[in-house]
Parts: sequence; C-alpha cells; structure tokens
Amino acid sequence: MTTSIAPTLLASPPGRRLLVTLACATFIGLLNSLPSVSPTLLVLARAWLVGIVALGVFILFERWPRRLPAFLARWVWQLLGIIMAIPLATLSAYWLTTGGTFQFLQDPLARNGLMIMTVTGLLFAPWIALTAMLRQREAFARTQELAFALERSELERQAVDARMRLLQAQIQPHFLFNTLANVQALVDTGSPKASQVLATLISYLRAAVPRLEESFSSLEDEVALARAYLELMHLRMPDRLQFSIDIGADALGLRCPPLTLLTLVENAVRHGIDPSEEGGRIDIGIRLRDGHCHVLVSDTGVGLTRSGGNSGTGLFNLRERLRLSFGSSTAFELRDVKPHGVTVALQFPAQRSAS
Repeated sequence: MTTSIAPTLLASPPGRRLLVTLACATFIGLLNSLPSVSPTLLVLARAWLVGIVALGVFILFERWPRRLPAFLARWVWQLLGIIMAIPLATLSAYWLTTGGTFQFLQDPLARNGLMIMTVTGLLFAPWIALTAMLRQREAFARTQELAFALERSELERQAVDARMRLLQAQIQPHFLFNTLANVQALVDTGSPKASQVLATLISYLRAAVPRLEESFSSLEDEVALARAYLELMHLRMPDRLQFSIDIGADALGLRCPPLTLLTLVENAVRHGIDPSEEGGRIDIGIRLRDGHCHVLVSDTGVGLTRSGGNSGTGLFNLRERLRLSFGSSTAFELRDVKPHGVTVALQFPAQRSAS
C-alpha cells in the first residue's frame, strides 16, 4: 500500500511546486532589491534562478539515491542538498547576469549583493523546504488513510457478498428438498396427481433456479415464483390449501433479495398449513407506501403456539438478507393471528429494479 502511494505523492503537483517556489523567490528578490543598486527586475531574475535550482535539488534528493544510510533521514539529506545548492546557485546567477565572467567579484557592491542574497537564501530556503515536506507528509497520511478506508470498505463489501451467497446457498437445498419430499410422498401413495405435480415442479424449477445466484430480484418475478409454488402445493393438497395474491401495480418493479416472497410462502405452508388437519388459506398483499415496500403474508394455519414457535431457517435467513441488502431501513415482524394463524410483515426501502 505504502509503496504504491508514495511515488504518486512524490511526483505530485510539479506545477504547484514551481508556482510556490517562484512566489517565494519573488518575495526574497524584492527584499534583496531594497538595498541593491541593481535594477529590481535583474535582482528578481537572480532570485528566480536560485529558487528554481533549489527546487531542482529538492526534487532530485527526494528520489536520489534510492537508499540512504540508516543514520541519514531523507529530509535531512534534502536540507543538506539545498544548503549546498544555495551558494552555488547564487554565484551562478550573478555569473550569468554579469556577462559570464567573475569580474563582478572585484566590485564591492556586487560582492555585497551576492552575500546578501546567499544569506537570505540560506535563511529562507530550508524553512520553505521543511514546510513543503511537512505538507507532503500530511498529504501522504491523508491519502494513506483514504486508501485504507477504501480497502476496508471493499473488504466489508466482499464479506457482505460472501454472507449473502452463504445465506442463499442455505435456502436453495432447504426449499428444493422440501418440495421433492412432497413429490415423493405423492409417488409413494400412488396418487394420480404425481405426474402432474412433477411436471409443474420441473416448469417451476426451470424458472426459479437461474435466479438463485442473482443479488436482487424484482417483486414481479417474486410473485410469479410464489404463485407457481402455491399452485404446486395446491395440486398436492387441493382441499387443504387456498391462496390469494394482491400486489399493487406500482410495486411490481421494486427489487428485493431473491426468494424473499417464496421464503415467506414456503414457511407458511410448512409451519402453518401442513400441520393443520383442516388446512388453511394464505393471503399475500404487497403495497408501495411512503417510499417503502410493505409485504404482508398471512396464513390461517396452526399458528406459532402449536408449531412450537418455530419459524424455520428460511425466515431467519431472509431477515439477514434483508438487513445486508438494505441496512437498518428494514422491518420484520412475525405475529400470531387469532383464532389461529400467523402473519409476517416486511418493510424495506422501495428501490426500482435495474431491469
């Protein structure tokens, strides 16, 4: 992580570095022009040249050499480079601006100007460099913190995805084995409906299985799956199961975790209708209200008391999948209905399916 971020920071905003350097050099040059007899523009040109050389040394020593002795910190190395560069750069600036000779050293005023610029540079340049390094260190820390936060967020997302897949994997065999057991019971009893039920099951599985690996499903698909399942169960026990489905047209395109509605219906059949001698009825209602989807599945089965308060693995997994999909903006309520039966109420944010 550190090695991938550091080069980016070290190479960051050369244009900004140059502008800051020229601004500081301009300030130093104006200070030096006050006691100088040379034209202000000439003094500024010398200060700019010294500043650019100091910046070049700062950037060079930032990367070179790649390895320093253990006793020598990088920032100390950069400061030493600037301290060595300032006198040489000042001398070079005067040499370039006086015709490329060293005759200016014979002029007391020129020597005085050279000394003043050198001392001023040595006074200001190290502090400017230290400020730049401090800001760079702070920027590096912020960038590293953001990178760690991004990595942590990605790991959390992957963990949520893995948990979602685990929960769905627990539901798939749970539902399939229960349904196949129902078909087996019909075959064992020699029921003439066994073939029709098996054909309905095959049609249902062809539609349902491809959706099991999807992260989200639409309520329209969920209703179709629940209806197919209830029709399948109605073939198995025509005199003991009745059902109705009522969904608002504005809720059809909303999305939810796969098998949300099917889990509720399958739980009502297994824990409510099946244990009841006289069977019962399952009513499904889905409405979009106040930015939330409200799902209500009621059955007139044996109720929580006679079923031992067991709501099944499916409902527990569904509660977890809703929480992982929508966060804390969900509600899940399981309650008894008098004189007998159970109602499960879901509430989650209304989000449109991408499809």
